[in-house]
Amino acid sequence: MDTITPRPRAVWVAGRAEQGSRTVTVTHPYDGTEVATVAVPDEQQVEHAVMAAASIASEVRSSSARHRATTLERLARGLSTRGDELAEMITAESGKPLRWAEAEVREATATLRSAARLACETRRQESDTAGEGPVTLTRRVPRGPALGEVPFHAPLGMAARAVAASLAAAAPVVLVPTQRAPLSALALGELLANADLPDEAFSVLPVEDTATLDTDTRLVPVPDTGCGQAAAVVLADWPDLDQAAARLAAAGTGQAGQSCVAVRRVVVQRAIAADFVPKLAEAVREQRIGDPYDSSVSVGPMADEAAAERVVGWVDEAVSEGAKLLTGGTRTGSTVEPTLLTDVAEQARVLRPTAFGPVLVITVAESTEEAFAAAKGPRTGVFTRDVQLALHASADLDAGEVTIGDVPTYRPDSVGGAIQTLTEERITVLPAPTPPR
Repeated sequence: MDTITPRPRAVWVAGRAEQGSRTVTVTHPYDGTEVATVAVPDEQQVEHAVMAAASIASEVRSSSARHRATTLERLARGLSTRGDELAEMITAESGKPLRWAEAEVREATATLRSAARLACETRRQESDTAGEGPVTLTRRVPRGPALGEVPFHAPLGMAARAVAASLAAAAPVVLVPTQRAPLSALALGELLANADLPDEAFSVLPVEDTATLDTDTRLVPVPDTGCGQAAAVVLADWPDLDQAAARLAAAGTGQAGQSCVAVRRVVVQRAIAADFVPKLAEAVREQRIGDPYDSSVSVGPMADEAAAERVVGWVDEAVSEGAKLLTGGTRTGSTVEPTLLTDVAEQARVLRPTAFGPVLVITVAESTEEAFAAAKGPRTGVFTRDVQLALHASADLDAGEVTIGDVPTYRPDSVGGAIQTLTEERITVLPAPTPPR
């Protein structure tokens, strides 16, 4: 951790770096070493940040889309320039393996650039197909300052998403990173401080209790990404079972399963189960655990040892209820061995949507219909080459997103949906154009 040195870090209150009334220590989840000491804002600082955001909202709202797009592009370049430093920072504070941390920096950069494009979008509608009636102009305006809560598992990615959506929507933003992993959000605050924005347009507040901010009617929460364990279905026509097994093992155990796009359920058709299940078990065993700074490591630690104990406890509980453990099921400190279970009871706690951990659960289905019914999750990947089955999956699966031929890790609406939530529609009706004389 050469680039991370323990030193006090200021928080950002209405665009200004400030110390708080106390500090909190950030530790590396893998070995518990101290990474940084961070200021904690007090109630007065939090209130000042919210009041400042509310007071500047009209000015930010009136800023030009081009200016906000330029600011977002500048932030994206800043992330890219500091990419190596930020990736190591993510690994230090969250324990995310370096390879995944580097991917998070790239995704955060892409999110900001996507928002820069969306900031300039305007819709125009004609009132009739002939174009002779009144013209309606539809635009979206911000509902108020945004509240962006940043979870442990994506300390930069979710912070960048909140900033991207807020600026694209023409709203100030109050970022609230978890005290477990606040460093990336504070670094993003440094970039915001150097952007061409009013000071009051942003704050970064790593508070312990978010209840007061959550209920503050002056703020509009940035919606989350719909967390919940993803699922996958492997159908009998898929030609490369080794490839499917490798993709699923990585998607289920990478980042220690602490991701909203981590695959938990895998459903396989009976016709190929005898071949596929051993391949998946071997692929899970091949996932390398260890020091997340090692570029070959794909599975790092859980948030802390208590989280690791909880995951292993869920696995043991599932086995006691009749599940079969095919591989894994143990832990060393805060690191859980990649695990594969089968015959898991539907009510098992290991299958709960918020049960993060490097655990996959495989189910054998007799038919395509049974496989689709068993695949429960907000995102589902379907390994098939059959176009009709793919269309059937998109229509019948109980999932908001369906990915064909791969794991469901792509989030097509990472920022656009958030912009929609932060804004409301306003319509202006203009008189019909006067024909030229």
